[in-house]
Amino acid sequence: MSGNPIVTERQEAVGIIILNRPEEKNTFNVEFAQQLNAALKDFDRDDDIRVVVIRAAGRHFSTGIALDQFRDKDHRQYRELIRLMDSHNHTIARMKKPVIAMVHGYAVANGAGLVFACDMAVAAESAKFGTTAINVGLICLGPAVPLSRLTSRKKVLEMVLTGDIIPADEALRLGLVNKVVPDEELETATMRLAKKLAAKSPLALQIGKQGIYAMDEMPYHRALDHLSELFASLCSTEDAKEGLEAFSQRRQPQWKEK
Repeated sequence: MSGNPIVTERQEAVGIIILNRPEEKNTFNVEFAQQLNAALKDFDRDDDIRVVVIRAAGRHFSTGIALDQFRDKDHRQYRELIRLMDSHNHTIARMKKPVIAMVHGYAVANGAGLVFACDMAVAAESAKFGTTAINVGLICLGPAVPLSRLTSRKKVLEMVLTGDIIPADEALRLGLVNKVVPDEELETATMRLAKKLAAKSPLALQIGKQGIYAMDEMPYHRALDHLSELFASLCSTEDAKEGLEAFSQRRQPQWKEK
């Protein structure tokens, strides 16, 4: 594999982003964060890609921001650094395409935040998760934002303020991941999910993701009205007509993204 901190591959309609700093436990530095964000945006613009998977080289998914990044900076420089380290949280939420994390080893601090920010996550049984920055005198506030959309405030406070590491089965119970599978089945299970999504209507996936993220920021009745309008816009597309006809005719749909 190349020496780039982020490597991309393709499997049919699935774009794969590989975290490629295994000797540094896939910790974030400036180049890593920039390339991760660029790879996400590139795949979102690519008409041949329908789903994105983030996986990692080496023993661990990611153990957060490299500690050498927290040296010899003033407040303005730290502000710029942290915004860059958090940029994937914004990008994934704004992408049209689903993003799946494929997690093995440790996913802690900003690595855990990356998993929490992904639309879905599949974890190996041996995976471990934690918002651990408190243990070195810092605090996982960036990861706390997507985490807070997945579990209760009390649990967010417990995880962020204690820095405790939890096993994969606990992450599943809390809703932080979608599936936990034996380590040897991780890639197969993740790609099975990715290809299942890739076979769906791209427009339906896009509108579904957009609506579900949008309703987090809306009162109940406004969210209902907004999502109803999104559904109505989908119903009037060629792909919606094609999906209904293909189902009635018991054949595979041919999506046109129109």
